[in-house]
Amino acid sequence: MTAQHTRPHGVVIAPGKFVIEQRPAQVEVAADWVMIDICAVGLCGTDYHIFEGKHPFLQYPRVIGHELSGRVAANGAGFSAGELVVVNPYLSCGTCHPCKGGKPNCCANLAVLGVHRDGGMTPQIAVPASNLIRAEGLTQQQAAMVEFLAIGAHAVERSGVSENDCVLVTGVGPIGIGTALFARLKGAKVSLLDLSTERLQAVSQRFGFENTYVSVAEATGKSDGFDVVFDATGHGGAIERGFAAVAFGGTYVLVSVVKDDITFSDPEFHKREMSLLGSRNALRSDFDKVIAAILAGDIDTDLLFSLELQLEELPARMEGLAGDRGELIKVIVTLGG
Repeated sequence: MTAQHTRPHGVVIAPGKFVIEQRPAQVEVAADWVMIDICAVGLCGTDYHIFEGKHPFLQYPRVIGHELSGRVAANGAGFSAGELVVVNPYLSCGTCHPCKGGKPNCCANLAVLGVHRDGGMTPQIAVPASNLIRAEGLTQQQAAMVEFLAIGAHAVERSGVSENDCVLVTGVGPIGIGTALFARLKGAKVSLLDLSTERLQAVSQRFGFENTYVSVAEATGKSDGFDVVFDATGHGGAIERGFAAVAFGGTYVLVSVVKDDITFSDPEFHKREMSLLGSRNALRSDFDKVIAAILAGDIDTDLLFSLELQLEELPARMEGLAGDRGELIKVIVTLGG
């Protein structure tokens, strides 16, 4: 097969093994699908979990990449060649009960790019036209950050957070930071919790959060509990400990997903009449909300950006990046555009 008929793909072939493989280029595009020239890919906790063998919904090998910005390759399906777009990576069936009920983010047959099916860590990928969101006014790098911020925006919307609520976000990785930022935009008083004192200090200083804690006991000892607690730790034990931080009548939102079974005290749960919510992925409205917030200057993407790499650099860097997440917020892999 000639070089022009192959494309480099960033593939996790097994836990701990990320390589660049030359694979056949996709030529034909299905009706109502659009070919996208990928510009930038954000690395997130999901990609690191896949690399580390910790993701609960994955089969190897897998082309990773679901935080995607790109340019439309050719006119069609209502799009013009060269338009900058954000790719919504959640491919839903449109026919199941959740889809018909307006919740395609938890489609019964959901296929997430880079998780359930091969993702966008490659120069070109075809996706449904309905999964494209125009990104006029954003840079390619900003557009690649929209998806992970939409996760936090969706969790905040699910929670019903309102002005003057006291909110705790546990785990201050990128998803936790995004959640905290959108909770603050709702007018809530936001506190942060993380095991790493250094990361807490760095994040609080960078984004202007004042109340930070390194344990649930410390957090609950300084308040009567929080109206809403968001878990973004990705750790089963931390999720279980977080129940103690929820106030009577409060809400606990599980943003992160873990392989573990989660247990909690039923008497405490009922005594507090606590609401327990799962938050999965995001809706198109969440993507739109993030883009509007960036354009309005309410979200400063410069504060989120940590490092930019070329695709060919990633095999030598992936292990180090996965092991150095405490120092990073958002790493962007550039493919072109």
